[in-house]
Amino acid sequence: MTVSALSPRPFPDRRFYALGPPLSLAEAADLAGLDLPSGVDGDRMITGVESLVEAGPDQISFCTGGAHARALAVTRAGVVLLPSALVDLAPSGAVAIPTPFPQAAMAAIAQALHRPRDILAQDPAIHPRAQLEHGVLVGPGVWIGEGAEVGAGTVIGPGAIIGPGVAIGRNCRIGPRVVVGFALLGDRVQVHAGAVIGEPGFGAAPGPKGIVDLPQLGRVILQDGVTVGANACIDRGAFEDTVVGENTKIDNLVQIAHNVRLGRNNLLAAFTGISGSTVVGDGVMFGGRAGVADHISIGSGARIAAAAGIMKDVPAGESWGGSPGRPVKAWLKETALLARLARRRDRG
Repeated sequence: MTVSALSPRPFPDRRFYALGPPLSLAEAADLAGLDLPSGVDGDRMITGVESLVEAGPDQISFCTGGAHARALAVTRAGVVLLPSALVDLAPSGAVAIPTPFPQAAMAAIAQALHRPRDILAQDPAIHPRAQLEHGVLVGPGVWIGEGAEVGAGTVIGPGAIIGPGVAIGRNCRIGPRVVVGFALLGDRVQVHAGAVIGEPGFGAAPGPKGIVDLPQLGRVILQDGVTVGANACIDRGAFEDTVVGENTKIDNLVQIAHNVRLGRNNLLAAFTGISGSTVVGDGVMFGGRAGVADHISIGSGARIAAAAGIMKDVPAGESWGGSPGRPVKAWLKETALLARLARRRDRG
């Protein structure tokens, strides 16, 4: 039971998400409060939602501009929700539906097509269709959902919750009151007390009636040998997976946001926060309370100093510190210069 070599990603993964009946385009538009453009066939069927890059002809996606606009030009989505100013950029094969709130409209449609298999009350606490290999030890008060799989030699501590469809490899240690959902864990993974794996990522957008939550339809993948500290949180992806590479070690009270991809053998000290869709290479070290902005790339072998605030890409092998983050030598020189200027002012 290893997740180091996964088959091509299913979306959404049926272990974690129930597929609703297809919607006609007219039904989808009604759910989202949209008007279909003149001449559009309202009987056209939509089977699911997807990102612009991955969507197919029977799926609906959205575009808000910026980096999304580049993907819009090559998308195979059958229907795209987008601002009026971008309608002319949509491919000829896609139905372009203008809206000032494409993400909120997408959220309304996604809720009808893809529903998370939530943790529900069940009796017995270990579902009869959960699969536990020989030698699994389960503490008191543990809840294991339908279709979950747990490998031989794994220990699950008191009060832990393992959601429907979750796969946990062999010789793992799941601490007391850990919550694992929408996740695949490899072998020899350790998750310490109170950690939460697979809750929705922080996605919100303005809608016509205020802020709405955006669908989070991905998974969390913890590869072999990963350690997750007490009370750490790793969010599941939105349309992609959140991935933590082999042998990465995560300290207590660390936050990993949705769609983050961490490489192998990384070290993250306490209170580190990695924002959404950031990509980190192998062998990267983060000092305590380091913070990383979203959509950042950090190269292999980089070093991020304690309390650093990283707001742009960090090249491989470099050491950065300060806030906003920059190469450590520059940061130390600037700090020393400011200290000298302050002393001169005090003497003056």
